[in-house]
Amino acid sequence: MKDSVVKEAMAMRKQAVAPYSNYTVGAAVLTKSGEIIGGCNVESSSYGLTCCAERIAIYNALSAGHKKFNALAVATANGGKPCGACRQVIWDICGDITIYIADGNGNLFETTSADLLPDAFGEDMLP
Repeated sequence: MKDSVVKEAMAMRKQAVAPYSNYTVGAAVLTKSGEIIGGCNVESSSYGLTCCAERIAIYNALSAGHKKFNALAVATANGGKPCGACRQVIWDICGDITIYIADGNGNLFETTSADLLPDAFGEDMLP
């Protein structure tokens, strides 16, 4: 399944709407049921309204009724990792899952959401 989720993230880069940064990002989540759901970054002229590919993929999966996830893949030209906001959302929604980071040269880096967000703040810290 690793190859399939990475391949979907790479394909999703082509759907990105990045007219301002020209930095296209694709992402895909692998659900516990084995379905792969993708997302891409979407930029806005009001930069703060831009949404990252990782969050869009997760939100698409949640909107389709999925609640449990095994992995997430992110594809960029240079192997960029999820931003801080995405790391928090990944932790909150997916927990500790495998994260694959692919670049445009076919290199693949494997990590986990716990490694990307050490000492994460989570629901267990809320009253």
